Amino acid sequence: MDRLQSMRVFSKVVEQGSFARAAQALEMSNAVVTRHVADLESHLGTRLLNRTTRKLSLTETGQAYLERVNRILADIADADAIVTAQATKPSGTLRIYSQLGFGKQRLAELLPPYANANPEVILDVTLSDRTIDIVEEGYDIGIFLGLQKFDSSMIARQLGLAEMLICASPGYIEKHGAPSAPEDVSQHVCLNFSNIDLLRNHWPISVSEETVNIPIHSRMLSNNSELLRRCAAADMGIVVGPSYAMTDDIRSKRLVRLLPEYHLGQISVMMVYPSRRLLSAKVRSFIEYMAAHYPQPEIDPWCGREAEM
Repeated sequence: MDRLQSMRVFSKVVEQGSFARAAQALEMSNAVVTRHVADLESHLGTRLLNRTTRKLSLTETGQAYLERVNRILADIADADAIVTAQATKPSGTLRIYSQLGFGKQRLAELLPPYANANPEVILDVTLSDRTIDIVEEGYDIGIFLGLQKFDSSMIARQLGLAEMLICASPGYIEKHGAPSAPEDVSQHVCLNFSNIDLLRNHWPISVSEETVNIPIHSRMLSNNSELLRRCAAADMGIVVGPSYAMTDDIRSKRLVRLLPEYHLGQISVMMVYPSRRLLSAKVRSFIEYMAAHYPQPEIDPWCGREAEM
């Protein structure tokens, strides 16, 4: 028989003062209760209870053993309570990995409302652009940009599709003018991504179903979109970036969107986490929060454009 169950039965017999009352409390037969105690004594090689037709009493060994058993059962109950609480109420440390661009631009506005609503959750957030396995490195949730390959055991939920926007500062436009057609971009200096081969030497600008690869002159290359965007705001050149990174500067008029009727494509923003089964409350609460914040994954939530699937 299960030794832990036998411990529970032994403790209940002593608590109730009889095998019959213990059997009733545990919803077991008298024979099963008697067998549990007998097996426990056989395993230990000593008598735990003195039995008469009228009375039960603990042996000296039984008294010492009962104290330890009750301590073990209390510890198990406490452990169960902790796990149950964490499964039903968000608490503990939530480890989030996000790729750098989205993390710097959007998580600062997303995390405070979540933290205020879940005061017992500690947020441990890492921003990086290196390739990682979130399960292997102990993260609960990952946020990734672009097309990624994920293990089949992972759940990948699209939060939105970010439109790639072409922008320049008002000062740059005043000095150099604004392109009125895609071909005009070749006459301007550009601030460009060094780590995206597709955009390194030309920008594929499209309208309707036609795409034109426009040659560009890069005055500056960088793997960091924030640096490129800040340099663009300082009148250094034309820049391309995802809507989640660009719209705040556009609204504040630090940047102006150029050629809005043309498109440079979109970047998917994905939230990734392990299997849906048996998620902790902290993970489930963050997934639900993000899903509520981005309820239409086919829409660009930052500039409102419907994704062209």
